[in-house]
Amino acid sequence: MNYYLFFLLFSIIFTIIIIIRFKKVLILKKNEKYKNKTKKKRFNTMIVLGSGGHTAEMFRLLRGFPIKTNYTPRTYVIAKTDNHSKQKANTFEETNVEINKNNVQEEEEEGEGDYSFIVIPRSREVGQSYFSSIFTTLYSCIFSFISVFRIIPDIIICNGPGTCVPICLGGIFLKFLGIKDVQLIYIESICRVEDLSLSARLLYVFVNRLFVQWEELEEKYPKAEYYGLLSN
Repeated sequence: MNYYLFFLLFSIIFTIIIIIRFKKVLILKKNEKYKNKTKKKRFNTMIVLGSGGHTAEMFRLLRGFPIKTNYTPRTYVIAKTDNHSKQKANTFEETNVEINKNNVQEEEEEGEGDYSFIVIPRSREVGQSYFSSIFTTLYSCIFSFISVFRIIPDIIICNGPGTCVPICLGGIFLKFLGIKDVQLIYIESICRVEDLSLSARLLYVFVNRLFVQWEELEEKYPKAEYYGLLSN
């Protein structure tokens, strides 16, 4: 595969998307002045899922959110081959949000639903060489950036899977360009008792809210907020 041609193509597409989105945002910002201010605010939300414990913990956290009324539409971000998280998301939507299965949409389908999925490529597969993982990591980051620029979310919610880092960086880039003040909400895993995860440390400076589930972390990190065990 010609990696140079591949990355050149993605760079061109990425630049075009930024220009188109920037123009749309300028138009939307003008129209917002004429919206009814009393209208209930809804937040376009991206929720990053990870394999195994991260996904289970995320849905325990989301049970306390007014998902259907305030956080809609919702875009679940899952890694390729992670069928477990997609099944969990569908179950959560059907049982906790009471949305009919017909309202779900895949990324490629037309129309609008209450929730949808974006599948991003993994940065590195098990057993993959470190040299080739350089290219797959870049590909994953580019794909994640394009996905964030396509959705332009109000909020990104994550709890530590590695896939959240490029997604959050995309949100940070939207802020940098002045396109959208994306709010980054990071909820640290209950497993992190004495120190933050690598993902949390990488994003620490940029997140708007950092919730931890152990008091020791609040004492150690000034930005951390502790309100007890959130994922019980």
